[in-house]
Amino acid sequence: MLMKFIPVFKGADFFPHDLNLPFMKFKGPALALSIVAMIVSIALCATLGLNYGVDFKGGSLIELKTKSGDANISALREQLNGLGLGNVQIQQFGAPDDVLVRLEEQPGGETAQQAALKKVTAATSGSYTERRVEVVGPAVSSELRMTGFIAVAAGILAIVAYVWFRFEWQFALGAVVALSHDVLVTAGIFSLFRFEFDLSTVAALLTILGYSVNDTVVVSDRIRENLRKFKKMELNQLLNLSINETLSRTILTGMTALAVLLSLYIFGGEVIRNFNLAMLLGVVIGTYSSIFIAAPLLGYLGVKRDWSDAAAKAVSASTKAKAKA
Repeated sequence: MLMKFIPVFKGADFFPHDLNLPFMKFKGPALALSIVAMIVSIALCATLGLNYGVDFKGGSLIELKTKSGDANISALREQLNGLGLGNVQIQQFGAPDDVLVRLEEQPGGETAQQAALKKVTAATSGSYTERRVEVVGPAVSSELRMTGFIAVAAGILAIVAYVWFRFEWQFALGAVVALSHDVLVTAGIFSLFRFEFDLSTVAALLTILGYSVNDTVVVSDRIRENLRKFKKMELNQLLNLSINETLSRTILTGMTALAVLLSLYIFGGEVIRNFNLAMLLGVVIGTYSSIFIAAPLLGYLGVKRDWSDAAAKAVSASTKAKAKA
């Protein structure tokens, strides 16, 4: 009886489900744009290079906090540049009284690096309190850089193997192109705008790969279902139908992720800012690649209409033989 008095709320529908957007009509320009973006990103990384953080190029990172008032960045920069320590990068770190100082790798090894840290500590001890110090040597930074790139490449290969095993090689090829596009374009943006590229960025790239392939698998599953369901439908029309049918899930998932990441980017502080920035770019680029790269490539490569055709023919022949007997 109580159930009569409990109000029943229907789920809100935020996205129309009867869309028929002509994605396949733009598959040529979209793929051309993606290829150009990948080439430009490779060129940027090869010429400008990535703005590696301390993790990848070695050096020291010192977090300082003022003893009173806000940090005077210009005065601190002038003070530290007079110490003869090479390139010293200084930036506000979160709150107005927090400062992050980056020292490049000093010639002379660890002894020289420790001596540089002591100089900075002595120069800033009157106005600032030292909160954190990180030192990464050249051997460790080189190893971290190589390991990071291997991790991203291994992630792509593992995902491609999974998609190939679950679907067909055409789906796997679409996935590898889409994932490579996501990583390269994100890296190209970091190179162009000189955003710092460190271990947290590599972690973000690996997370992006997982997010992007999740979208790709959802679309691929619907394509496979429709291939079995609509055996006479023209392939491009079927691909268009499949993308439209999964579009609400793709867009709403992406918007939810973006809302969280944007909040973290604004309020999360400097420590995770690079990670959040890479994730924000990756979610947008990954959503695009799932719709405009992975699926449209099947229109050019072609795909089997039904994986069970041979089995169905065998069953049909067996049934006919039994009927004749």
